Amino acid sequence: MALITYLTQIQFEFGAIRQLSAECARVGIHRPMIVTDAGVRAAGILQTTLDALGDLEVSVFDATPSNPTEAAVRAAVDLYRSGRCDGLIAVGGGSAIDCAKGVAIAATHEGPLKTYATIEGGSPKITENVAPLIAVPTTAGTGSEVARGAILIVDDHRKLGFHSWHIMPKAAICDPELTLGLPPRLTAATGMDAIAHCMETFMSAAFNPPADGIALDGLERAWGHIERATKDGSDREARLNLMSASMQGAMAFQKGLGCVHSLSHSLGGADPRLHHGTLNALFLPAVIRFNAGAESVQKEQRLQRMARAMNLDSAGDLGDAVRDMSKRLGLPTGLAEIGVTPALFEKVIDGAMADHCHKTNPRLATRDDYREMLEASM
Repeated sequence: MALITYLTQIQFEFGAIRQLSAECARVGIHRPMIVTDAGVRAAGILQTTLDALGDLEVSVFDATPSNPTEAAVRAAVDLYRSGRCDGLIAVGGGSAIDCAKGVAIAATHEGPLKTYATIEGGSPKITENVAPLIAVPTTAGTGSEVARGAILIVDDHRKLGFHSWHIMPKAAICDPELTLGLPPRLTAATGMDAIAHCMETFMSAAFNPPADGIALDGLERAWGHIERATKDGSDREARLNLMSASMQGAMAFQKGLGCVHSLSHSLGGADPRLHHGTLNALFLPAVIRFNAGAESVQKEQRLQRMARAMNLDSAGDLGDAVRDMSKRLGLPTGLAEIGVTPALFEKVIDGAMADHCHKTNPRLATRDDYREMLEASM
């Protein structure tokens, strides 16, 4: 059976942040806590958010790490409770939004966070009692503002997925204006994240034609505008299309992802300093080659359809095109460039085999397959 669900209320326009107070009233949030990070505060976006909230009494947690941890969630929960808050506003990239989703669970559910992880059988334990959440993305990459999942590093250092429709944000405020000051390298890394999301979910074998259409359109938008947005951060058309592509990739997540994310989740857990979007871009060429042998990919001509969306001559050009795009954007094109060595391979493979994305790849990977992907990505 195909389960097709769409999704949440989205405000999408330049200046959409001005709708935040009205969205809080609609959702029933009267004493919000903002979950964000130091970079968002320094960029002035936190103040823009506070201004949009008017007279509401607001608590602020601005210590979200680049890869959110259970320790950060606990610290935020303490502030949430001491401020007698009744809802959350995540302002930032995927890290802040995922951290806020962790807070939404932990503030209203007992026990350690891993209790609610997908691979621990925890999804059914997440109830409608979660704290309500509004998401305001400030990057164009993860799409977490319209996704039912979060990725968090728990206390035993595993990077785990948490999935429930209950942690879907009640509203998403997608304002491309908030991304105009994003630095070029972060624009590139998060943009490649959006590209990876659109491509990997499109390759998934699950039957969901609406998600396929959304992902393919998102890929075309991201591929056509990522260089412009990176080279000229004030290009409003490029910023709008990149933010839309990010949102669209996550709208299609319900099909499932695959080996790219199995590997990047695992390696990101082993070394939290590594950027998720950069890792996705690094693994994508090897996974595309591996997926070319999948029956569903061949039958549906999925590689050829992605090539057309990217204005490439043939499906055989996909992997090289992704690698060349990363190079043009100033991103690394091999794991060795970011300090990864073969000594980590077995640990990364262990994590990839257990990851929630492993079984939704269109072709089931073995340990040897993952090893070959890692070697090809060096």
